Amino acid sequence: MPKIRVTKEFNFEMAHALWDYDGLCKNIHGHSYKLFVTIIGEPIIDKDSPKNGMVMDFGDLKKLVNSVIVDKFDHAVVFSSAAPTKDLFFTPQMFERFEILPFQPTCELLVAEFADRIKPLLPPEVKLYSLRLYETATSYAEWFAADNM
Repeated sequence: MPKIRVTKEFNFEMAHALWDYDGLCKNIHGHSYKLFVTIIGEPIIDKDSPKNGMVMDFGDLKKLVNSVIVDKFDHAVVFSSAAPTKDLFFTPQMFERFEILPFQPTCELLVAEFADRIKPLLPPEVKLYSLRLYETATSYAEWFAADNM
């Protein structure tokens, strides 16, 4: 049976600031992120299965990625735990959705974190092949399983 790659696109809005950075991105700013999740596996060949012909149901992949990425990061503000953010969150309403991560929230480190969140939730016969995270229309970071073995 051939191995097939299947990709689903996700979109979310997120703000971040880069602590101790020497450029404009040290200020809180937002992006319209696009995340492309590519999995690889063999299509199910079972006429009695409702998933016949699929590597993984797109709807199941959507639920999985939404639960660990989109639902947590969409319209959130993300900071590194190295940043002194304690007093920021006393402002009512404006900081209801935030994530403090143990690393600088760059596109590169976010895509690696997203891979770590997705991989263990995939069915055993399906593997995460790659992720592509666009931070802007012309800038993205990629993660490939083959590079991370």
